[in-house]
Amino acid sequence: MNFVFTLKSLLSLLGEVVVKGHTETAIKGIASLDQAGSGDLSFLINSKSKKKVPASKASAILLPKGYEGTPADDQAYLYVSNPGDAFINLCQHIERQYFPSPEPGIHPSAVIAPSAQIASDASIGPLSVIEDGAVIGSGSQLDAHVFVGKNVEIGSNSRLMPRSVIMAYCKLGNRVRLHPGVVIGGDGFGYTNSPEGHKKEPQIGTIIIEDDVEIGANSTVDRARFSETRIGQGSKIDNLVQVGHNVSIGRHCILCAQVGVGGSTVIEDWVMIGGQAGFSGHICVAKGSQITGQTGVTKDIPQGFPPIGGNPAIPMKEKNRIFLLQRRLPELFNRVTNIEELLQTESSTPIK
Repeated sequence: MNFVFTLKSLLSLLGEVVVKGHTETAIKGIASLDQAGSGDLSFLINSKSKKKVPASKASAILLPKGYEGTPADDQAYLYVSNPGDAFINLCQHIERQYFPSPEPGIHPSAVIAPSAQIASDASIGPLSVIEDGAVIGSGSQLDAHVFVGKNVEIGSNSRLMPRSVIMAYCKLGNRVRLHPGVVIGGDGFGYTNSPEGHKKEPQIGTIIIEDDVEIGANSTVDRARFSETRIGQGSKIDNLVQVGHNVSIGRHCILCAQVGVGGSTVIEDWVMIGGQAGFSGHICVAKGSQITGQTGVTKDIPQGFPPIGGNPAIPMKEKNRIFLLQRRLPELFNRVTNIEELLQTESSTPIK
């Protein structure tokens, strides 16, 4: 993306800011402290990177108010209350500039059922399909090739990106964002063994996605076998995540890439889950739990339990201790071998 900010125009977007130093160089890029060059804006949002500031070649650097230092020639230090928030606000401005919302209306190639209800200020992209009884709320945006099934409800100001699919009778709240390839409402994985083979169990429930949920590319949320699968308000789901049928995910949870959640699992509010973690079905993960990447969770996690990792899951403190002991196994085997050889020389009886 090509953008240009003068120092003056940059300051106008940052709100309350104290400037130390000056630069006449136009800001045309954003980079980390150690990779930035002339014409770049950089930022300090992690105290561990504090030592990188004096050597940075960035033309302008967002800094917390407590930072002490002197900018180089043709360099400006921009002191703000929260560099992280200031950086996000600036990126939102750039995003609005380069990814503006489309004009309201329905593209001529879209296929819309007569009984569908679409708000006058919603936007429906090329080759999208909206089936009978679907409701699209005010300000919502459906990009190209979006499928919305029968009697689906989508709230206001939501965005469904290309090739996302919402199957029949599912409900999305307000300000929901679905990235490309997301599938909401495919059948849950339910079968009964029979002499003839695996007999499919009908999946006749629904899915409720609450307000402010974001779901990453190619993730799937399965329709409930009965009742509902639910994703709570403000939860964020990364790419390539699979949420099984009748799962309940609470408010403000984080699920990183390639997490798999088995059917009927309950994940309470504010749970953080690292990438590739897996959950067997019919368990409960208590509010505020922390699960590291590649953890295998097969049992309930009670309230107040420490962060867990490993497969099967154990407290991280214990896991780290075991890992350190595992690294000493070669040394231990050598010591045992030496002891056996010593005993062998002192005894006529072979050691088995």
